[in-house]
Amino acid sequence: MNEEWVKIDEVSGSITAEILRGLLEASDITVWLNQEGVGHVYGIEIPIMGIVQILTPASQAERARQLLDDYYQGKLEVDEP
Repeated sequence: MNEEWVKIDEVSGSITAEILRGLLEASDITVWLNQEGVGHVYGIEIPIMGIVQILTPASQAERARQLLDDYYQGKLEVDEP
């Protein structure tokens, strides 16, 4: 049975999306990035055409959202000695 995919975030630019994908995948969360065709083909990083949706399986969405919330709030930063 196929699980439903849900949007957990939407960011501007593929570089930001790839960074967030790496963060989520490092926590064993499956990620799919969805970007408009023109933005993806030409690497456009401007609003509207540069928007990337971050999707996860529904069963992982709550954990993924919490991880992104922690990231955006700076809770994942490491203090250097």
